[in-house]
Amino acid sequence: MREYLLTLCITAAVTYLLTGPVRKFAIVAGAMPEIRARDVHREPTPRLGGIAMFFGLCAGLLTADHLTNLGQLFEKSNEPRALLSGAALIWLIGVLDDKFEIDALIKLGGQMIAAGVMVMQGLTILWLPIPGVGTVALTQWQGTLLTVALVVITINAVNFVDGLDGLAAGMVCIAAAAFFMYAYRIWYSYGIEAAAPATLFAAVLMGMCLGFLPHNMHPARIFMGDSGSMLIGLVLAAGAISITGQVDPDSLFGGSERSTVHQMVPVYIPLVMPLTIIAIPAADLILAIVRRTWRGQSPFAADRGHLHHRLLEIGHSHSRAVLIMYFWSALIGFGALTYSVNSASMWIVLGVVILSALGLVLLLLPRFTPRAPRWAEAFVPPRYRRRRQAAPAAAPAASVPADPESDDEDRTPVAAGVSGVNGATAVGPRARLVDRSRSR
Repeated sequence: MREYLLTLCITAAVTYLLTGPVRKFAIVAGAMPEIRARDVHREPTPRLGGIAMFFGLCAGLLTADHLTNLGQLFEKSNEPRALLSGAALIWLIGVLDDKFEIDALIKLGGQMIAAGVMVMQGLTILWLPIPGVGTVALTQWQGTLLTVALVVITINAVNFVDGLDGLAAGMVCIAAAAFFMYAYRIWYSYGIEAAAPATLFAAVLMGMCLGFLPHNMHPARIFMGDSGSMLIGLVLAAGAISITGQVDPDSLFGGSERSTVHQMVPVYIPLVMPLTIIAIPAADLILAIVRRTWRGQSPFAADRGHLHHRLLEIGHSHSRAVLIMYFWSALIGFGALTYSVNSASMWIVLGVVILSALGLVLLLLPRFTPRAPRWAEAFVPPRYRRRRQAAPAAAPAASVPADPESDDEDRTPVAAGVSGVNGATAVGPRARLVDRSRSR
C-alpha cells in the first residue's frame, strides 16, 4: 500500500506543479479559443491541461518502475507499457484538437487506433463472467472488438461530461478511488497478481485528477481540454479492461463459479464494477446520442442538454451542480464496492436506498426553495430569505457618457447558458456583450 500511495503522491505533485507552466504555455501558444455563443465564462481560458496530466502519468509509472514491489510488475506484465503507448497516442490527438480543433471522425479514428495499440501489447479482454453460464473465454477477434468498444465508449463518456469546472476530474477521481479499493482488495486479500496492474492504473489516475483539480475548480484557471479528458478516459478504461479480462473470477473464491454464485454474488463484480464507475458518464453519452439523433443532428454536435446542464436549468448553482454529480458518482461507485464486500447485508441496500432518496431531494431542492423565518434570515444564505420590496430604480444608463470609440452595432449579445464540451464554466442568467472588433 505504501508504494501505491507514494506513486499517487508523486503523480499528483508533478501534475500540480506542471499545470501552472502549462497554462502559460497554452496562452503563448494561442490555445485559448474565443468565447462562443454557448460559452459563459467571463474571459478566454487556456486549454491543454492534459499536458500536465500526461507528464504526471509518466512520472507515476516511472516511479513505480523503480520501487521494490511494483517494479516486479513491469517485469511480469506488459500492461503498463501498453497503457503508456495508448495514452501517448490519445494525448497527442487531444493536444492537436485543443489547438486546431480537428474533426470528430478523426478523433474517433485516433481513439480506435490507441485502443488497438494497447490490444497489440496484451492489454485486452480474455474472458467474461456471464451470470448463469460462468466464465466464457473470448476469441481473439471478440476480445479485440470488445476492448476497442469499451475504450472508445469510456473516452467519449468522460469527454461528454467535461462541461463544468472540476466536474470530469472530480468524477473520474471518485470512480478511480472506488476502483482502487476494489482492485487492491482482489490483489492483496486473494493474492491474485493479475489485479496489480489495475490497482496501479487506478492509483496513477487518482494522482492525475487530484493534482489538476486545484487549478480546475470553479472559477477554473485552465481547462483540461480533450488532451486531458480523453487521457483520463483511456486510463480508466485500461484499468477496467485489466481487471475484467485478466482476472479469472473462479480464482476469487475458489472452486467452481457456478457453485459459488448462489452464495457469493460479488463473483460478478469484475463485470459490474467497470460499468458502475462510468455509469453516469455513460448514461449522459447515451442520452446525448439519442437526443441528437432524434433531432437529426450529428451525435458529435455540441448542445446544452447534458446532465450537468439540466441541473443548471433547474436552478442549481455551478458549485452545487458539480457537488450533486460528485454525490451520485460516489453513491454508485462505493455502493457497488460495499456490495461486493458483503452482498448478504440488508443494511447496505437500505443505506443505498436512503442515500438515493437524499440525492433526489437535493436534485429537486430548487423546486421547493424554503423561506427562513424573519429571525433566522441573518443565519441563512440570501436565496432562503424572504423577498423584500425592490429599491427605487437607479439613474438611467443613458446618463453615463458614451464612449465615442465604441461601436454599438458591432457588439453581439451573448446569452448566458451552458458551455460546450470543453470545460467552460457556467454562471447565472446574466447577459454580456462581447466586442467582436477586439477579438479580430
